[in-house]
Amino acid sequence: MSSSGLAARRRGTGSGLALVVSGPSGAGKNTAIDRLLTDTPDLVYSVSHTTRPPRPGEEDGVDYHFVSTVDFDRMVAAGAFIEHVIYLGDQYGTSECEITRLAAKGFDIVLNIDTQGACELRRVGVPGTVLVFVFFAPPSLDQLGERLRARGSESEAAIAERLRVASREIEALPIFDYLVINDTIENAVRELSAIVEAERLRVLSVESNA
Repeated sequence: MSSSGLAARRRGTGSGLALVVSGPSGAGKNTAIDRLLTDTPDLVYSVSHTTRPPRPGEEDGVDYHFVSTVDFDRMVAAGAFIEHVIYLGDQYGTSECEITRLAAKGFDIVLNIDTQGACELRRVGVPGTVLVFVFFAPPSLDQLGERLRARGSESEAAIAERLRVASREIEALPIFDYLVINDTIENAVRELSAIVEAERLRVLSVESNA
């Protein structure tokens, strides 16, 4: 049976897969997730909220919901987020409404969030989903620095801060279920796809034996 068919059989149970992808900024998560979504049936992206300004080429409602600090704080006060964090001075949050809406439609979901948010999701869980945590890493911090410099969008001081944060993020590795090292984007996407396929089978097996 295809992965699409497996996902359809899960819809009746109200329990879908939520793939939480975290890792250092600049590791290539966005590119890998975009390719994974293109290649994988019944897999959709959960768009997070953030107060940071859009980068060149980013679209509101596609890459993030870009909101003001005032609006973000209002959402926090209203309990709209399953998790929310401050990362390098900007706020990020995962909308509970967004997750439950997608899960109710029978989709599997990809979330791209930082390690603080992943730790929070590991603690609180998400009703109606099976959470799977993937740490997405560059081959080394030196190569991460090279990739950040190649973007040409930040100063050396900003890059140094990102590398410091990345070093701290690696310490959260034990809370994750899988490690994907982005030596090449083709290998990384292949490994992410294998994780989705394996987890779809495992979830179906658990439900079938319940």
